Amino acid sequence: MSRHPSRPAVDALTLTPIAITRSCFRDKFGVPRQPGLTRFAHADLIIQSPFDREDAFRGLETASHLWLTFQFHEAVRAEWRPVVRPPRLGGNKKIGVFASRSPFRPNSLGLSVVRNEGLTRDAGGHLVLRIGDHDLIDGTPILDIKPYLPFADSVPEATLGWAESAPTDRLPVVFLDEADQQLAALPADQYPDFRDLIEDVVSYDPRPSFRRGRDEERIYGAHLYDLNVRFRFVHDESQERVEVLTVC
Repeated sequence: MSRHPSRPAVDALTLTPIAITRSCFRDKFGVPRQPGLTRFAHADLIIQSPFDREDAFRGLETASHLWLTFQFHEAVRAEWRPVVRPPRLGGNKKIGVFASRSPFRPNSLGLSVVRNEGLTRDAGGHLVLRIGDHDLIDGTPILDIKPYLPFADSVPEATLGWAESAPTDRLPVVFLDEADQQLAALPADQYPDFRDLIEDVVSYDPRPSFRRGRDEERIYGAHLYDLNVRFRFVHDESQERVEVLTVC
């Protein structure tokens, strides 16, 4: 028998966001299902008081990549469910929530590796940590930031069984004339790598699993930055492709 009485279980934790995300992804539709699936997604983490001190980030400039712990703030539910349907398994097979990367979790916590693009101050004087290769929607609360340690965090021999590698099935993307003209008129500094970002988002087919592969007339829209990208999926005798209609 232990000499020390066990500590009572903690019923609740109070977490204070370190930063709030200002992201190119304005809603859930179109967001990559994992970080790193697009190299063209940029975001600013607006550091919140009392954490907005350069001293708290001293030395972080040497880290190429970071771990972010965050809240799936748009996936919070009153009750959690023990099983989920991962899109990677076609949206039909159920597995346990703790065997998945589903955003619908008991504590709504997420974990992502992102590229470190440096610390700066914005026009309003806010301390900002810029990141890339991310999968965060606008407004995501960041609960912790840690450097990625290559020697400890990379496990090349790791296996999962049902998602061994990154998805490789991508649809060809065609930008119609109107979309091309609208993209050409956008300032590159406000919309960095925008055309490439759009191509990555739509080529992986962000539709729900049950709609993929269908021939449908529906026009979809993804909100990237402050613009609505409208596109459709075309199935004809020549090829299956995505057509980007407008960017406005």
